[in-house]
Amino acid sequence: MIHLNRFFNHLILLLITILPGGCAAVGPDYISPDVPAPVSWHTGPAGGINAENTDARMLAHWWTTLNDPILSGLIGEAVAENLSLKEARARVREARARRGISRASLFPALDISGSAGKSRSSENSGSGSESELYSTGFDAGWELDIFGGVRRAVEAADADLQASRADLQDVRVSIAAEVALNYVEMRTYQTRLTVAEANLSAQKETYELTRSRYEAGLSDELAVQQARYNMESTRSQLPTLRTGLEEALNRLAVLLGEQPGTVHDRLKMRRAIPVAPAEVAVGVPAETLRRRPDVRQAERSLAAQTARIGEAVADLYPKFRLSGSIGLESLSSGSLLSGDSHTYSFGPAISWPIFDAGAIRNNIAVQSALQEQALIQYQSAVLNALEEVENALVAYAEEQLRRTSLQKATRAAKKAADLAGNKYMAGLIDFSEVLDAQRSLLSFQDDLAQSDGAITANLITLYKALGGGWTSLAGAQNNITTTGN
Repeated sequence: MIHLNRFFNHLILLLITILPGGCAAVGPDYISPDVPAPVSWHTGPAGGINAENTDARMLAHWWTTLNDPILSGLIGEAVAENLSLKEARARVREARARRGISRASLFPALDISGSAGKSRSSENSGSGSESELYSTGFDAGWELDIFGGVRRAVEAADADLQASRADLQDVRVSIAAEVALNYVEMRTYQTRLTVAEANLSAQKETYELTRSRYEAGLSDELAVQQARYNMESTRSQLPTLRTGLEEALNRLAVLLGEQPGTVHDRLKMRRAIPVAPAEVAVGVPAETLRRRPDVRQAERSLAAQTARIGEAVADLYPKFRLSGSIGLESLSSGSLLSGDSHTYSFGPAISWPIFDAGAIRNNIAVQSALQEQALIQYQSAVLNALEEVENALVAYAEEQLRRTSLQKATRAAKKAADLAGNKYMAGLIDFSEVLDAQRSLLSFQDDLAQSDGAITANLITLYKALGGGWTSLAGAQNNITTTGN
């Protein structure tokens, strides 16, 4: 016990001597870059868009604004079962474990060992005697982080963990948007099928009417064949629409972590395309950049890479290590626990690379170049975020105008088709004008259905671009500055 106390006294004395000079970690300290952001969006308020601040709680669950319980249920399932999200959660657990590995280097390592052996020497080279050796003990080692290499590694691991969490949030944003987009696409195909089938039914009636008139001698065969090819042209669109519907349903199943074909039964009933809300608040660019998880991920990756420069720089400096052991050693098992069997050893060690042909400095250059790349990637993430929002704003606003025109055109085409049919029956016009009117009506109705779907899809894309679909972490802020347009 006296030897043990002496060992720890020497250890404490050595730590008091060395540690006061080892406070600062070498390498650059991370400073989040200032990124200028415009004061307002280039696309001005239009088409139901306003510049009011977004409601964070609403934006986290933006799909509820579409008032479609089925869609909300599908997104809930995807958040729980989507394979990409499960993979992202596993990456977070991996990053957390890696941080634990890095932090472990800050603390001493303690091992316990024991052995028992029996040996006999050769009679031709020795006495031929037998001997036994029994030993047990504790070994301790501790590399003192004088220049902060380990602390920089822990700093990098912390930033990596934060980046992996941001990646998880970004995957969730994408999955929620993908489920909603495929759901809207599926409802759009259902609506287009309904439109095509209704037109096909009307064209069948027209075909039967022209054939009856031909058989009664009131019309020629040309009108019959024209009505028939018009009808078959519409019928030919149905397989393409059904194929698109099947693909959207299969994609939805995969997004839910299920096999293709598993959601068909519960979604086979045709329903209207979800309607976008009348007003959408988009806030300001700086708010969006602080919210978007992909920008946060890029910023945290930059922080991690900055810390790795310090980790590399620390290799230029000497490394100090304390090691020691206490134990028991005896030639017989019976006396192993006696006081005379005690052994111990301790002492500091130092290592300092003198010549490595530039390997350490080249590694510093590598980490510095990687930091430069990470900074560029962060700047690129900011620009891409701004671009996505601007594009989504334009697409949403312009599609609103397009739908208004299509609604007017569809009403006019419906009236023109009715008038053409009546005039043909009265013998005032040729049947070709009826065909033109029917084809135009089908085309406008189909375009209107697609426009209805496009508006909701563009809104979903806008919500995704704004960073909606996850709950913000407290204190997760980027250094975003606003600049005039």
